[in-house]
Amino acid sequence: MLNSRWQRSILFRVIVSTVAFTFVFIALIGTLLFTQISNGIYREKTNASVSEAESLADYDQGQLYATQYLAHLKIDTVVAQILRPSTPSINTAPREVVLLGSLVGLSKNDTYNGSSNKLDTSSIPASFRKLVQRSSKTHWLRTDVKYTNGTTQPAIIVGTEITIPPASPYELYYVFLLNEQTTIMGFIERLLWITGLFSIIVIGLLSWYVTRQAVTPLRDAAEIAEELSAGDLHRRMDVKGSDEMARLAISFNEMALSMQQQISRLENLSRLQQRFVSDVSHELRTPLTTIRMASGVISAGAHKLDAAGQRSAELLASQIARFESLLTDLLEVSRFDASASILESKEINIGDLIKQTIDHLQPGDNTKIDLHFPGEIVVAEVDPRRIERILRNLIANAIDHCEGKPIDITLVATDREVAVSVRDYGIGFSERETNRLFDRFWRADPSRSRIRGGTGLGLSISLDDAKLHQGTLKAWGRPGQGAHFVLTVPKVPGIPIETEPISVDPNHGESTSFLSFDEDDI
Repeated sequence: MLNSRWQRSILFRVIVSTVAFTFVFIALIGTLLFTQISNGIYREKTNASVSEAESLADYDQGQLYATQYLAHLKIDTVVAQILRPSTPSINTAPREVVLLGSLVGLSKNDTYNGSSNKLDTSSIPASFRKLVQRSSKTHWLRTDVKYTNGTTQPAIIVGTEITIPPASPYELYYVFLLNEQTTIMGFIERLLWITGLFSIIVIGLLSWYVTRQAVTPLRDAAEIAEELSAGDLHRRMDVKGSDEMARLAISFNEMALSMQQQISRLENLSRLQQRFVSDVSHELRTPLTTIRMASGVISAGAHKLDAAGQRSAELLASQIARFESLLTDLLEVSRFDASASILESKEINIGDLIKQTIDHLQPGDNTKIDLHFPGEIVVAEVDPRRIERILRNLIANAIDHCEGKPIDITLVATDREVAVSVRDYGIGFSERETNRLFDRFWRADPSRSRIRGGTGLGLSISLDDAKLHQGTLKAWGRPGQGAHFVLTVPKVPGIPIETEPISVDPNHGESTSFLSFDEDDI
């Protein structure tokens, strides 16, 4: 469904593409902005936390050292003050403290271990503790800390070493909670998402509106063009305004009007031509009959004439026969043009029909025709006269152009179709000749065709006969390698063919000359 909509609708493709590109662009920009803002906020918090922790550590270390000189100042009191959590205010953020003793040799040093607000001391990673133990500098780490009640909080841990008199090394960690920063970043993230989605919707609507302004006239033009091609020559586009689309509508309407006028002229000319061919063909039948009767009388007394007179009588009879064949073809063409041709179908043996056609053509002794028939009898319900006419034209053409080489005639049948192919290995035809092969009155070699008596209507009538059967007639050829014609018709009238039992390309490969004809070719 979506794939079909994507292929058929420019508006849909533009909107989807615009929204997709907008989403990717906003996602990249939003991610970049969020990352920069987040890094800035956390960097500022980290710098402030480290500075505050260093100040507190220096003060706490001084208080611890003072216990050695001031009798009223006890170590336990100072440690309790160190582990006391900060009181949140406008200027200070929540802060926890963890005091852990470093190992002294193999003995434990955990007398003053502790943390504020029941913060789990295991929240301090072991790797971070080793880093603090190995260096006298202040180090920091951004991670999640957990309390003994199971809750976790994001925080920045700043660690340094201090000494509790007389000489016990301890690690002092100030844990600065990031609740405020997390809240701010959550708000910024939601704001970016809302802004991005709103921007995508707005851009999508704008692209739909703008594209629709351009696509709607094109869609109207396409619909009207389809109706024009279907025969409704009176449809026109609405002209609104004076912009580019209005000029397009004006040009389209002028084109449609010109097409209508040209088609009307061509239709009139075609009707006059068809009527002329039909009238001339019918009018010539009467004088032709009289001439044929006179020719019969002359032929009957030809034995009384001299050699020149006898030869003239033979030429007269042959030319009258040719003239009569031409009139028959012209009448058949006029019936096709007038859509007056009908099928007179009956069941026949296609193989016997092929053999009868070959016998009627009486090929010479130097022409070898090889028949390739299936083992069973092939019976189809077709019009014998029309199928015989197609076969006669194809086989006669093969005999005329085979150049003394063998001709292969193949018959293949399926459950629904019957196919007959005629293959010769003679002169063939070129790419230029392919485009004219089934045109009326066209002959590849007019001089040779006149000598052999061709009219140039045989293949055209054969194609019309094949279409009348709802079949196809296809042709393949290569110069110097011969030609291959394939006729495919359904076994039962009214059932369109589904497969082609015989490939038109005898080599099953690409051809320099290939032409396929179906019901829309004329």
